[in-house]
Amino acid sequence: MLGGDHFAVMAGPCAVETREQLLLAAHAVAAAGAGVLRGGAFKPRTSPKSFQGLGEAGLRMLAEASAATGLPVVTEVMDPRDVELVATHAAVLQIGSRNMQNFPLLREVGRQRKPVLLKRGAAATLDELLLAADYVLQEGNEQVILCERGVRAFDPSTRYLLDLAAVPVLRQRTNLPIVVDPSHGTGSASLVAPMAKAAMMAGADGLLIEVHPAPEQALCDGKQALLPAEFAALMQELRRLLPLCGKRMVRAGGGAVAGNPSQPSQPSQPSQQSTGSFDDEVIAP
Repeated sequence: MLGGDHFAVMAGPCAVETREQLLLAAHAVAAAGAGVLRGGAFKPRTSPKSFQGLGEAGLRMLAEASAATGLPVVTEVMDPRDVELVATHAAVLQIGSRNMQNFPLLREVGRQRKPVLLKRGAAATLDELLLAADYVLQEGNEQVILCERGVRAFDPSTRYLLDLAAVPVLRQRTNLPIVVDPSHGTGSASLVAPMAKAAMMAGADGLLIEVHPAPEQALCDGKQALLPAEFAALMQELRRLLPLCGKRMVRAGGGAVAGNPSQPSQPSQPSQQSTGSFDDEVIAP
């Protein structure tokens, strides 16, 4: 369940690299209390020479890890032609920052009946994010999750500027669940924990966090990935903060994350936030 008083953490490696790497990460995040397993089978990279993901083989590994841990999978889909393939292996379809305004792709995932995790573009306004969500909603898929993952800024101290003010602003304008990605938002493992805790206190419904059993060997984004022990420590800290923000940590036992929309492209008055549902287990603070 995602939204309302429920808080879920989606965690795992940026990219599926090997079966062993993925299973180690999956079991670690499950043991620490994550609710959803994240991992990329298709990777959009700035350079065409960079690791592009394992494709369908990676999807099969994600399905195996899901079966082994009981965690549903969120993974990125990049091409409208791959939507059905990815949907057969994943519980949640992720639209990455680079594809936030790939309108044919948004329409195609909108025709699916699976939740869609929509990441804010690196140079996108909140209006543009909400209008992108409308493309999915208008195709009949009301299960959209908004993700703040940082925007471009002038200061190179962090990879992006993680805009946590976006969380309460979006809360005023939509009932869609909101998650924050402090891994991509900062680009540094040392900054993930403080920004994750800040995101929770800002009112986010969940987090998207990268965890890798050997970040120094990662084929992409190793600098921002937490070690399993670091992730477990963060989860303990998050649980201690839960009572302060009126949230309960949930773990998925199957199914998928879902949310109910308002009219995202039109500003609206704040209202009681709707919740999404999957078979879940509430974790006591």
